[in-house]
Amino acid sequence: MTGSDPRTASAAPLTGLAAPCWVTLMTPNLETAERFYAQVLGWSFRPGRLGADYAVAYRGEVPVAGVFAVSSAYQVAVAWTPYFAVEDADVAAARVRERSGTVAVGPLTLGKGRGVLASDRDGASFGLWERTEASASPPAPADHAHAWLRLRTRNAFDAAIFYGEVLDWASGRPGCCDVAYEGDEVIVRCGGHPLARISSGAVEAAVDPVVRPHWQVQFPVADLAATVSAAERHGGALVEERTGFEGTEVTLRDPDGALFAVTDVRSPA
Repeated sequence: MTGSDPRTASAAPLTGLAAPCWVTLMTPNLETAERFYAQVLGWSFRPGRLGADYAVAYRGEVPVAGVFAVSSAYQVAVAWTPYFAVEDADVAAARVRERSGTVAVGPLTLGKGRGVLASDRDGASFGLWERTEASASPPAPADHAHAWLRLRTRNAFDAAIFYGEVLDWASGRPGCCDVAYEGDEVIVRCGGHPLARISSGAVEAAVDPVVRPHWQVQFPVADLAATVSAAERHGGALVEERTGFEGTEVTLRDPDGALFAVTDVRSPA
């Protein structure tokens, strides 16, 4: 069994009252997902407040992700999806449509908030989340992120404009995330901490889902080789390995087909 690396510093926490984002897995089988991610990432699970088909993954006492079992009758893709915090789900959904994105579901009232499932102009799926009640969950430590994000898209500059306008990035408003163009990528920082990387080069019509535009959820781990081995022993598969000067990222597929990444990189920047 492996777990998230507690030494990973400087990245934006995805949990807590002021979190910029939350990640959710849509899967056909809740029990299968719980067993797999418990063995691979060391998570424990507790029932969520959205019904019997929803569970919250915990690392220690801090919630790190949601897992939602969705019937195949709804034709929802098996995937990890980031949900970005917004002040008004209706306004944000309208901005998506105005900029040629697609709103597939919502806004819907779910538990202590209102959610939207959408996709950007290139087809990458993401969510919007408007919190309507205060959270009772403890925040993540200020110096630790349980996950971060990477958008593989057709054109990083174009995507940064789309998400910036939808989510108020780089707007100058208090608490907004900042955007910086560094090399060939766009880095999104919230509260001075890196949250996401946006990379060009995805191909919209590609058969390979790794190459198509998509948001990739990355989980930092203490032992990359052990994590990959655990995934393969418990029904997962290694899809891609990328090594750069900052470290290694491995894309894995869980037993139901959802793609996610594990990495020894200490920061998405």
